[in-house]
Amino acid sequence: MVGIVVLTTKRLYLRTFTLEDAPLLHELDSDPEVMRYISGGKPTPLAVYVERKLPQWVALYGQGEGIGFWAVQERDTDDFVGWFHLRPDRDEPDAMELGYRFHRRVWGKGYATEGSLALIEKAFTDWGVDKVVARTLIGNRASQRVMEKCGLVFESEFWYALNRLPDWTEDERHAVKYALDRTGWERSQKQAL
Repeated sequence: MVGIVVLTTKRLYLRTFTLEDAPLLHELDSDPEVMRYISGGKPTPLAVYVERKLPQWVALYGQGEGIGFWAVQERDTDDFVGWFHLRPDRDEPDAMELGYRFHRRVWGKGYATEGSLALIEKAFTDWGVDKVVARTLIGNRASQRVMEKCGLVFESEFWYALNRLPDWTEDERHAVKYALDRTGWERSQKQAL
């Protein structure tokens, strides 16, 4: 695959996306279970990735080190298995938002936790980040468990805006926010020694 590798873990590598990656993302988003807590199971059209999302994601790389969306590939097979992002948070400008999405065939392998831990460490040690936040719908316990395993702590409940999820009821838009600041991360690293 083309792209620049930004991070390597025991089983994965994260690389920059290229405009040619649209079919990989379309395939990922075509699984209703993958999209269950994102769009209610609706796929993302290929044209959305080609015309809007991938150009925006590629442009993020110019905003500074440690900001972007990255393709995740297995080191052993080179297979594309999902993506991560670390980007300025929309609601909390001094924080970076962590996000991830993976093919169902690799759910339960710990890839989301493995990559998130590596990104969080790099964010605090190399990229000068002071706080990492992550959000998910309240029903998405698997994503919440990843956040908890990575040391993020429950911060608040909220409801996504109706304009973001216009066809969803208030209950369906109910979500949670988790966060970890640099001090909390450093304390957890000392306790792990």
